[in-house]
Amino acid sequence: MLRKSTFHFLPAEIFTFLYILLTSILIIIFKHNFHDISELLLVRVYITAAICFLAFIDSFKRIWILRFSRYVFLGILLSYWYPETFEINKTLPNLDYLLANWEQHLFSFQPALVFATNFSQHWFSELMNMGYLAYYPIIVVTGLYFYFRDSKYFKQFFFSVIFSFYLYYLIYILFPTAGPQYYYIVNGIENVKSGVFHQIGTYFQYNNVLFSDHSNSGFFYDLVETTQLAGERPTAAFPSSHVGISTLIMMHIYNKRYFWVLGLLFPIYLSLVAATVYIQAHYVIDVIVGLLSATLFYYLSKRVYKKLFLIKQ
Repeated sequence: MLRKSTFHFLPAEIFTFLYILLTSILIIIFKHNFHDISELLLVRVYITAAICFLAFIDSFKRIWILRFSRYVFLGILLSYWYPETFEINKTLPNLDYLLANWEQHLFSFQPALVFATNFSQHWFSELMNMGYLAYYPIIVVTGLYFYFRDSKYFKQFFFSVIFSFYLYYLIYILFPTAGPQYYYIVNGIENVKSGVFHQIGTYFQYNNVLFSDHSNSGFFYDLVETTQLAGERPTAAFPSSHVGISTLIMMHIYNKRYFWVLGLLFPIYLSLVAATVYIQAHYVIDVIVGLLSATLFYYLSKRVYKKLFLIKQ
């Protein structure tokens, strides 16, 4: 027999509803860019219903796996929200030419192009690609560590990560950028070397396949390439959420004084940050703003959580 208990939404679920609302408004605003917006809106209805259902069941049966499944579901949803940023903004003009120009003014060359060219050794390429892939295990492993080590703090940690992801995704929708791995090819490598960067408008609306040059090989190189060819979209370059979210996680680990965890992960974190430029997923300016935004989102999410969500759960 079900036992009645308090029904409430997790802080991360509440912000998911807010993200759904904001993106639904954007979809309606951009509706003239879609053949049919009903599918995107209907998915939101299903997701909202699923979140409500899990919360309802959890309110009756206080079993840890039910509560845990609510967090897992929100985490899995990120893999849907990310490529959707491109589906919403693909009819907006691409702004990579701005980032490439800023990069050129800062360095007088394109670091993403020079980095990979000057450090093409097999071992270094594998190290960088391994670092890039470490992004996903870092999120999962640290999340599980916080969950089982300090479940109370985990709620704030998880909210901070979800909160930051949603802010990044909103930026990606409103500021469409694809990154060097897409833009350099379209702009022309010779133009890139000469510091000439063209506006390409809505080119990626109909040409969004990532070019594979097979210029290198190796286990981690091939794994990154396979992952990107399968799920990457010409979106989400500025700022780098790889850098932002991983930096945010490092800040939470430091905040809890888990120094042995920080020491273990920090070299991997550094290779991850460097890898975003090395594999040409991001410009250096994406990395810089990723670091700055991580600091901002860390303190902003902490403030929002404490002001609005200090409730018994």
